[in-house]
Amino acid sequence: MSEIPSGPAMPSAVPTTPAAPTPVLQVRGLVKRYGRVTALQGADLDVEAGTIHGLVGTNGAGKTTLLRIVGTVLRADGGTVSVMGVDALGKPSSARLLLGFMPDFFGVYEDLTVYEYLDFFGEAYGLAAPARAFRIPELLSLTHLEGKAASDVQRLSRGMQQRLCLARALIHRPRLLLLDEPAGGLDPRGRAELRDILKGLAADGVAVLISSHILSELADMCTAVTIIEQGSVVASGSVDTIAPAARLRSLSARLAGDPAPWLEFVAARPGVAGAAVSATGTLEIRFAGDLAAQARLVAELVEAGVPLAALEAPRALEEAYFESTQGLVT
Repeated sequence: MSEIPSGPAMPSAVPTTPAAPTPVLQVRGLVKRYGRVTALQGADLDVEAGTIHGLVGTNGAGKTTLLRIVGTVLRADGGTVSVMGVDALGKPSSARLLLGFMPDFFGVYEDLTVYEYLDFFGEAYGLAAPARAFRIPELLSLTHLEGKAASDVQRLSRGMQQRLCLARALIHRPRLLLLDEPAGGLDPRGRAELRDILKGLAADGVAVLISSHILSELADMCTAVTIIEQGSVVASGSVDTIAPAARLRSLSARLAGDPAPWLEFVAARPGVAGAAVSATGTLEIRFAGDLAAQARLVAELVEAGVPLAALEAPRALEEAYFESTQGLVT
């Protein structure tokens, strides 16, 4: 029996690296001018699905202008904006179906109840009556307005109107949510509830872009941040990424007992540029390194028996902001 000639050898499978998912929002080279003033100077920004992305900057930095252009309520003078692959500048109507926008200043229609207000916008977005009847109670519960469905919108407090505006922005289940200073009129409980709502939306895959002056609130919920100054992006990424890798920081260590016997030991640790006992009895450490190096320092101190009761450090987002900006305005 003759042998069957073998064919050409099949190439071995070459493992491929999965392509990174396309961001929900891609902004490239965005430019906006108001007469002789350039509010945005070639801004770039990516916002991924399932993330809460903070937009940080002083008044006049260009944050609101950027959000309004992405939200399709303001024209750009240059650049591109893509929402889920849709050209938001060229096809704003299509982009609006994919995004929800809560501006810093907003109005509510008079002579409407809360339910009628949401029903109006639900119909404007093309939701059928049965879908609206299901979605509106869901949003009232989410924003803690269950007992206000029959209330006149103009009689709501500022904080309740903000909750209603958030519900309106979510009526059509957008994949991108834009929030411009959303916590301004909320009390502490309302701010905590807003934070929980945004975290829940991100967990469901929504991309959230939020601007705020309250750095501590952004630090508590943001997974990424973009810092903008004079219309230009000066830093963007995770907080750890945009903060310089090596810098001197002041760490305050509170020890259970007299810190003096540990002073020499702490001063000799890697990354420690100096240590001293303060007038209040805390151990003040000048430290060069990132958060990972700081964690190693803490582990080494504990392992050596240093009675470390607490270690306070500057917030990473505040550090990144002040080290990346100069306080300039357009």
